[in-house]
Amino acid sequence: MKNKGLLITILVLVALVIGFGFLKDRITPRTPVYENIKPVAFDKGLPSLSGLVKSIKPCVVNISTTMTIKGPDLSERFMGPQNPFRDFFGNDFFERFFGDIPRREFKQRSLGSGFIIDKDGYILTNNHVVGKASSIKVKLTDGKEYDAKVIGKDAKTDIALIKINAKHDLPVAKLGDSDSLEVGDWVIAIGNPFGLEQTVTAGIVSAKGRVIGAGPYDDFIQTDASINPGNSGGPLFNLNGEVIGINTAIVSTGQGIGFAIPINMAKEMLQPLKSKGRVVRGSLGVRIQEVTPEIARDFGLKEPEGALVADVIEGSPAEKAGIKSGDIIVAYNGKKIKNRDALPRLVAATEVGKKAKVTIIRDGKKMDLDVVIGELKDETVTASRRQEVEKDYGLVVQNITPDIARHLKLKDQRGVIVTDVQPGSPAQDADIRQGDIIIKVGRRTIKNINDFKDAMKKSNIKEGIVIFLRRENMTLYTVLREE
Repeated sequence: MKNKGLLITILVLVALVIGFGFLKDRITPRTPVYENIKPVAFDKGLPSLSGLVKSIKPCVVNISTTMTIKGPDLSERFMGPQNPFRDFFGNDFFERFFGDIPRREFKQRSLGSGFIIDKDGYILTNNHVVGKASSIKVKLTDGKEYDAKVIGKDAKTDIALIKINAKHDLPVAKLGDSDSLEVGDWVIAIGNPFGLEQTVTAGIVSAKGRVIGAGPYDDFIQTDASINPGNSGGPLFNLNGEVIGINTAIVSTGQGIGFAIPINMAKEMLQPLKSKGRVVRGSLGVRIQEVTPEIARDFGLKEPEGALVADVIEGSPAEKAGIKSGDIIVAYNGKKIKNRDALPRLVAATEVGKKAKVTIIRDGKKMDLDVVIGELKDETVTASRRQEVEKDYGLVVQNITPDIARHLKLKDQRGVIVTDVQPGSPAQDADIRQGDIIIKVGRRTIKNINDFKDAMKKSNIKEGIVIFLRRENMTLYTVLREE
């Protein structure tokens, strides 16, 4: 009997344990276990970077520049820069009374950084550090100073090549491969922040391919390694001691957000900067826009990818190859174009005169066109009568009369001209302006105001209405949407 009671007790306890485990799994689900995680090993504590820093410091230089700027003219000196009557009186008015007093000149000094890439004294830095300088001084880690001269510069990428004559071999930085860089990799920045020479900071790569509006070829490495004024032009190293970026920009309102130019971009430019003092870039001769979700839907695309051709420049390589406004470029020489920013960098890197294969989508069909790449060159009217406002869009348009066409030197009178845009309206949010000529609404070509009104009635602003328009000497797409 006692054995039977003991057996029952054991069975009850087992049931309770199983039930508790079942309830525990229901109440607090098991945390999933992720495979293939590669933890960082710190068996002997955090590693020191001192040995690496000692070996790479000698190739980093401090740069100090002097720029001559002119002081204010007589009108500004007497009336101040913000006085609304300055333009009315002008400088001539004051010269008649006080004579031609010469404008004073001032010396403006600034600091930056750079790194030696050649034993003969070639140094890479930022264009904004040396581009407008009247004199440049370079200081090495041994304290010796040298005069430097600008060999070549490129404002579009903010890269400059300068040279010193040291009359002896110099320590040279090893240039790495920025394409192989991964988010999370450790990096070291060395420079001259706030005049504090040879300052070393460390962090990780926060992101790649950042576009921050600095220029047409933005492709920045973002890092949380401390970068401050004076770091500009200095190197960003990986843990192999290779330069993988040129420290260039900061977010003044934030901390731990700095940007560097990928070194691979600079390597492509070294030879033309040395031999010509400038960079010769390839050009298609098109103006492009981002493919938004609304534009993708309107053009029948599955995904908002590629670069939308808003305008084709007359006589350009693109026009000669048959590229048209409304084409979407999805590949260039076999490389997929994911967004608008990817295309200019690929075209710019193509040798002038070479043939490139451009893959486009036109009317839902994919086709390849051969384009002979050209060289990239450095490069509002109101109507009299008003029509009823398109109330839902904040837009006023009218037909293009012969007088308007003659005044604007238009070849034809098709489309409608925008005569007013209501403040705070969807039209204003879409950056539609007075004088714009609306050519298409969605895929429908607009000949006159009746076409426009009919097309707008059949469109859904909540989904976004794609508008194709001409502004002065260019065409572009925009999207009317309801916020």
